Amino acid sequence: MKERRIIQVNEKVPLAQGIPLSIQHTFAMFSASVLVPWLFGINAAIVLLMNGIGTLIFIAVTKGKAPAYLGSSFAFLSPTFLILANPNLGYQYALGGFVVTGLIFCAVALIIKLVGTKWIDIVLPPAAMGPVVALIGLELAGTAASNGGILTNTSYEAVEGTEYFTQVCTGIDPKAVAVFAITLLCAVFGQVIFRGFASAIAILISIIVGYIAGLCFGLVDFTPVAESAIVALPNFLTPKFSLDAILIIIPASLVVISEHIGHQVVTSEIVGHDLLKDPGLHRSLLSDGISTTLSGLCGSVPTTTYGENIGVMAVTKVYSVWVIGGAAVFSILLAFFAPASALISTIPSPVMGGISFLLYGMIAASGLRLLVDKKVNYAKARNLALSAVVFVTGLSGAAIQIGNVSLTGMCLATIVGMVLGLAFYVIDKLGIANDKNEPDSIQ
Repeated sequence: MKERRIIQVNEKVPLAQGIPLSIQHTFAMFSASVLVPWLFGINAAIVLLMNGIGTLIFIAVTKGKAPAYLGSSFAFLSPTFLILANPNLGYQYALGGFVVTGLIFCAVALIIKLVGTKWIDIVLPPAAMGPVVALIGLELAGTAASNGGILTNTSYEAVEGTEYFTQVCTGIDPKAVAVFAITLLCAVFGQVIFRGFASAIAILISIIVGYIAGLCFGLVDFTPVAESAIVALPNFLTPKFSLDAILIIIPASLVVISEHIGHQVVTSEIVGHDLLKDPGLHRSLLSDGISTTLSGLCGSVPTTTYGENIGVMAVTKVYSVWVIGGAAVFSILLAFFAPASALISTIPSPVMGGISFLLYGMIAASGLRLLVDKKVNYAKARNLALSAVVFVTGLSGAAIQIGNVSLTGMCLATIVGMVLGLAFYVIDKLGIANDKNEPDSIQ
């Protein structure tokens, strides 16, 4: 069977092919990106607008060498809810925190520009980086299963006349599971069966097939389309600044920076080019900083690179920044054309759950691919220990509270991996390691 052709990062795509490829990316990011403003109670149009603009900024600053879509960051949910719950503050004060956070990203980017990226190989060697990348997909697996309707909801009810509680599991919706399975199977087998251009838009085809299945099972509600106006005008808000709000928001910066590095590493593995060196981590992080600052100034939410879009690239082998740029343009258009965004919002959760099930798995597999490509030698005790501790930290549910932000999952695993990586580096420098003659990589 002829191997599917890879569309490289800087490769232009004919318009007839580029439009569906870009729409595919727009669909992949839409539900997650719009969920954040919905939770904050703000207009989604401003978020779609600023996400699109932020993505175009990212492409420009990275000189078109790094394919990435900037969507709404989930890292700021918890601290923002705390600000919204404070009667003396409000969302405009959260915006002030977002602006400061964006500036912090820019400052860190400047530091990275000055000191380089060699420190990443020291503090996060391949034995730690591989598991960190895998955790990006693994910790999202539960979300995909939940959206797909294949998780039972568990509650506890008191047993009358006793002091005991009994576990009660609500049933799984067979219609949701059917739509989930149809979508997932179409996406999985589409990678093998589809030929030519159809294989490149397998995700989009799977979404359409899943949507039709959702219609047949009565899971599609057209109310949002019927109630939407023709034109949507983004609701711009002016940020207000409060030291209390800023201190609540700032700790989330660590989460996004860790996530950003992990996403750039996994994207590098997918496209076969070290993006940390060219165009450079400083450029990609600076882009995210500019986008987040601008979003805060305009009333939107902080941005981050999106795992869903990375997953689309891994599946389709289409890495073109022109396609990503097209998705950004579609996002901007959706910000002003309400019926289109309303129609996308009617896609049933099991459809996006089925797609995410595959995309998140592809991200996790990319972490394992990194270990293979780097030929990590697990006969060396430190490599085995690094991978083991990072995996368990990320999957165990362990958490550390810093202010009002809880560090857990991939973020906490990254920090633990960095601490261990530095510790092993110091041990090497002191010459007290008992495996110093053991190679890091399998020869």
